[in-house]
Amino acid sequence: MLSGSSLIWIGALLLGLEASLTGASDFQHHGYEEMVRALFAVQSECPYITRIYSIGRSVEGRHLYVLEFTDSPGIHEALEPEFKYVGNMHGNEVLGRELLIYLAQFLCEEYRAGNERITRLIHDTRIHILPSMNPDGYEVAARQGPEFNGYLVGRGNAKEVDLNRNFPDLNALMYYYEKHNGQNHHLPLPDNWELQVEPETLAVIKWMQNYNFVLSANLHGGAVVANYPFDKSREPRIRGKTTYSATSDDKIFRKLAKTYSYAHSWMHKGWNCGDYFDEGITNGASWYSLSKGMQDFNYLHTNCFEITLELSCDKFPPATALASEWLANREALVSYMEQVHHGIKGMVYDENNNPISNAAISVAGVNHDITGGTDGDYFRMLLPGTYTVTASALGYQPFTSTVTVGPAEAVQLHFYLKVQPKGTNLNLKAYANKKGPSTAKIPPTNLGPR
Repeated sequence: MLSGSSLIWIGALLLGLEASLTGASDFQHHGYEEMVRALFAVQSECPYITRIYSIGRSVEGRHLYVLEFTDSPGIHEALEPEFKYVGNMHGNEVLGRELLIYLAQFLCEEYRAGNERITRLIHDTRIHILPSMNPDGYEVAARQGPEFNGYLVGRGNAKEVDLNRNFPDLNALMYYYEKHNGQNHHLPLPDNWELQVEPETLAVIKWMQNYNFVLSANLHGGAVVANYPFDKSREPRIRGKTTYSATSDDKIFRKLAKTYSYAHSWMHKGWNCGDYFDEGITNGASWYSLSKGMQDFNYLHTNCFEITLELSCDKFPPATALASEWLANREALVSYMEQVHHGIKGMVYDENNNPISNAAISVAGVNHDITGGTDGDYFRMLLPGTYTVTASALGYQPFTSTVTVGPAEAVQLHFYLKVQPKGTNLNLKAYANKKGPSTAKIPPTNLGPR
């Protein structure tokens, strides 16, 4: 009979990937100190492609550590997209935390082994991995352990606040703007929002504002399904009834969710944990409506497209299940990261080839713009097809171009904007300030796995 480590090695070959840094005996749960040691061990093993930084502290003072993978750690390179994974938002949903630790070890090991696929991914992408957004909640859940952990014990932070119900409610504002032809991206935050969120939430929002993330996934547990926005329903709650709430990028989100579902060993089969989700995916609001969640906030306040991955029926699976869960998710974790390279990307310049920061990029027929970065580069995820794209910036004449997107790498499309002639009326709506008006008011706002 083959040993556990032999099965893992064979599984890696079947996936076209080398054996990971983790052997069968290495699959164990990591408390806070063990997690930190594991992350710093990876950084020590791969110092030239990694960086560890903290985005803040939890209520009880634990660092929210991020491990970065790229060929130039600490630097945003123009036209290199930013990607993030976030785990353990609910402290008692622990599989995502462990998978992200294993993923970090795996990326380092495969890069050192010369794996071409992983090397290309790291050279062409800036990857940020936050294994635990809620380290305090994890410690509460871990004290009970896998066998006795309750459905809610450790879910919230140290103040028992559910962090996935703690972000500013921008959906209400977006649904209002949809009816009144208002702003469709980078929606403003309410007054004094920093005083209304938990330290962990505040740290993550500041993180999102400081990095121009393009794609993300948030790892949860309690079901097995890839969930995509919107999470909050446009319709009033009616007992026993749910409604599909699509974003303007619904087809892209469905494609992203399917990418993970079909690369996962069994998510795409639909029947999991006593529930059925066709192809292993669901619109969040169609499942159940959720207010103030992180997934919708990413889409409405930043450029980032995020989905929520429910990865296990058991929120706190035993250590003996971790090796098989890693094998089930490894290809999906890598394939999903590769999706950040689809669509269009480019630079926005003025007539003298100087980069223009914060330009708005609009796609005809899609009511959701994105904004270029401070270095003048932009990234717009799109499915294969032909699109009419416009770049605009305050003080410049908008420029429109047609581009055909294929199924492979992102097409580069650069824009050169001319200075707006004096006395010309500007369409200021196209250049809405990213922070929005300081007086913006957000209208006021079920406890499933998310």
